[in-house]
Amino acid sequence: MKGIVLYGPPASGKSTITAALTALDPRFVLLRKLKAGDRRGTEYDFVTSEHLARLRAAGRLLAETHRYGNVYAIDRHQIEQSAQAGQMPVVHMGNIPDILRLAEAGPWLPVLLWVPRDVCEQRSRQRGDGDTARRLSAWDETLLDLQAHDTGLFSLRIRTDQTTPEDAARQIAHAYLRQEVPPLGHHA
Repeated sequence: MKGIVLYGPPASGKSTITAALTALDPRFVLLRKLKAGDRRGTEYDFVTSEHLARLRAAGRLLAETHRYGNVYAIDRHQIEQSAQAGQMPVVHMGNIPDILRLAEAGPWLPVLLWVPRDVCEQRSRQRGDGDTARRLSAWDETLLDLQAHDTGLFSLRIRTDQTTPEDAARQIAHAYLRQEVPPLGHHA
């Protein structure tokens, strides 16, 4: 299995649960996406649009998302390097079509992290996001994405407002390490 995909609206706990996974087992590591656009955030490797164009032309981009006026991408080489280092990558995805494209490169464990819209708004304001309205629009888009594309895709569904990050991490690690849940992209 290639790794874990955490999908959910803004403020659903993707970063917090990734940190809990890493604390549980240091082989779980955040796969840092490439980001072209603003330099906000600590979980990205910032690149230029020209750099992304070169990677795209070389066929190295497994997924590419346009959101908040930025471009976020996953480079095939990042996943290969993680595997060679014995790591288990955790990737944060913003839409289901990108998850399906990522799965074309191999099996992943897809996990839906969910919070109600009012919790998303509360968390966004508490963490000082200056663009809470855009985050709520992204929450709305995530709901529409689920309604349009989720046909039993997610192996695990976790309401992060009803569980601790540590418990969510244990559930995810158990499913991943035991491979009791059929992984996304698995071909029998």
